[in-house]
Amino acid sequence: MKRFTCDELVELITAYLEDALDQPARDGVQAHLACCEGCVRYFEQFRATIGALGDPPPEKLPADVRDRLMSAFRERRRS
Repeated sequence: MKRFTCDELVELITAYLEDALDQPARDGVQAHLACCEGCVRYFEQFRATIGALGDPPPEKLPADVRDRLMSAFRERRRS
């Protein structure tokens, strides 16, 4: 099973939540979340944001809103 870094996990969260990863990648994400408190917080914040937005497909969000959200999540993870 691939062991993901925190940066790699950030890039995979959307695909993980959309069930778009193959099983080995899903297992790797789950293994990382099982041992990284910071990424669990990031994951929960991402899920909360999706819930607050009503889970619109990404293509329905204006590009500038989608880009700002993704930047905010990435910046928060780095701090």
